[in-house]
Amino acid sequence: MKSSYELAMERFGDGDDSKALTDEQKAAIAEIEVKYKAKIAERKIFLEKSLADALATENEGEAEEIRRQIAEEVSALEEEAEQAKEKIRQA
Repeated sequence: MKSSYELAMERFGDGDDSKALTDEQKAAIAEIEVKYKAKIAERKIFLEKSLADALATENEGEAEEIRRQIAEEVSALEEEAEQAKEKIRQA
């Protein structure tokens, strides 16, 4: 019987079939991570200010909409980052 670790490694590939990343690819991926973390932080700061304003005026409907928007935008930016990193990995 295989351990959870062995099953996970099989699922994600244990390095036998994949090629190692070059230093340039690693640097590009790190740059993408920094860029998208900054974008996410920027959007969160902006939207959390709007959320605080909505809560201050006790507008729960608007507050919930802003919470949903924060979640959607963070998710979309994370997906963009993963797609950009995957392009570099495939190159």
